[in-house]
Amino acid sequence: MNTRGLNGQIFFAAIAAVLLGFFAHGQEVSTALYAAQLIGTLFIDLLKMVMIPLVFCAITTGIANLRLHHQRHLVWKTTLLFFATTTVIAVVIGIGASHIFQPGAGLQLHLFADSMQQFDAKQLSVPEFFTQFLHGVFMNPFKALAEGSILPIVAFALLLGIALVQTADRAPHLLSLFEEGLGVCMQMIGWIMRLAPIGVAALLFKLVATQDLSLFASLTKFILVVTGTTLLHGLVVLPLLLFLLTGKRPWWFLRQAREVLLTAFATSSSNATLPVTMRCATQNMQVKPDIAGFVVPLGATLNMDGTALYEAAAALFVAQLAGIDLSFGQQLVVCFTTMIAAMGAPGIPSAGMVTMVMVLQSVGLPAEAIAILLPIDRLLDTMRTAVNVEGDMIGSLVVQHRLEQRLV
Repeated sequence: MNTRGLNGQIFFAAIAAVLLGFFAHGQEVSTALYAAQLIGTLFIDLLKMVMIPLVFCAITTGIANLRLHHQRHLVWKTTLLFFATTTVIAVVIGIGASHIFQPGAGLQLHLFADSMQQFDAKQLSVPEFFTQFLHGVFMNPFKALAEGSILPIVAFALLLGIALVQTADRAPHLLSLFEEGLGVCMQMIGWIMRLAPIGVAALLFKLVATQDLSLFASLTKFILVVTGTTLLHGLVVLPLLLFLLTGKRPWWFLRQAREVLLTAFATSSSNATLPVTMRCATQNMQVKPDIAGFVVPLGATLNMDGTALYEAAAALFVAQLAGIDLSFGQQLVVCFTTMIAAMGAPGIPSAGMVTMVMVLQSVGLPAEAIAILLPIDRLLDTMRTAVNVEGDMIGSLVVQHRLEQRLV
């Protein structure tokens, strides 16, 4: 799939839909609105259809492939600990900035009214929340798959991946099945994303034609908040962690990594940047090839700080647009689901929108909100991909430093 051509089509379709929506605002265009509703709903339903098998296969294979390095406990334990730590920090930054700046506050879009009728606004104490949370996480996986319950599916995928690590070579066909399933899901996403220009145009046309136009001021504020927090994480948090954990200067790292960061910015793809990342880590930063060969490819699959930050901020932004005050427990669910969604997000442009649906639905927020997010996704994807790749390179340096300390 030509992602650059697709991104251009989405951009121009979004502009055309916004202009048509402005023209139709306040006019009697019931037939056009019905058609837009029909097309937009179809596009959202297709994303929901592929979301569950994609995330399930991606998480299972991502964890199971750790078995290839089973003999190197220190390497993968250090890698996973670093990736988890930076992802948690990114999610906290995203949610914290959304609370501070509240880019979607003051608007309650009627577009989401029908979707929010079933929203559970019940406030729970912390003990009640954890009791309900654990009860909802561990359930019959087939029932969860049939009902599209996100958290139980994620929990089962994690356990299944760990079991595949432990069983090593005793279940090679099962692992191959999930890897092939992931490939098939990616093919289906390619087909669905070809419909994205039409689907996004339909959703945006209905949004602009029927909603408060002050939404665009809030959207601009959201873009600024996400851009600022992504730069904060990439230029301050990650280099600071590198300095604290290895003693290496941030400006040394940025100088050595500039080629990779520019490539990631231009392609918006961790996978496409992977060869450049490997060469930079091994040649420019003198990371041992066996360490870089494990940490960097694993990071391209599991370590998505920029994506986690964006999806956490986006979930709070959508909640504000829908007039919903998420409870503390629901925000914890957003944090957890965002981390898992970032792990399951394929390293290609726009595929993260599928996992964005997962994050929104984890707390009952409307999946239709991606109509607002998708037109700006390409712009924000450039920076968050650069941060994703930056985290992979810093992770390889941290792991090598940890191994050197152990050998001393």
